[in-house]
Amino acid sequence: MTHRVLVVDDEADITELLTYNFRDAGYEVLTAGDGMAAVSLAQRWLPEAIVLDLNLPGLDGFAVCEMLRVLPSTRDIPILMLTAFATEQSRAVGLRLGANGYLTKPFSPRDVVARVAELVSQAGNELPAA
Repeated sequence: MTHRVLVVDDEADITELLTYNFRDAGYEVLTAGDGMAAVSLAQRWLPEAIVLDLNLPGLDGFAVCEMLRVLPSTRDIPILMLTAFATEQSRAVGLRLGANGYLTKPFSPRDVVARVAELVSQAGNELPAA
């Protein structure tokens, strides 16, 4: 069984790096470069996890997280925020809005894959190990 993760980032190099590492770990990867595309893809494909940047065109990551938590089809999908916003305030807001985890850039791609696997496992699903 192939597991699916949605990577949401407007920086192509970060999206490519994460896509490579998730695929290497056995995941199917969906990508979105803006907030509206992220919400649409999440609703359509129901990934097992979402890696979400905060600085996005259109809807920012906070708004995307808030929307995903309101929609019945996506409210339980684990969300890992991955962002350059390293302040405690940003972290607190992200977690309050429903993110399950918060990592800052720069990051280790393997750590991101491992953290997603951990979040999904906590949610009751099994994903490939990093």
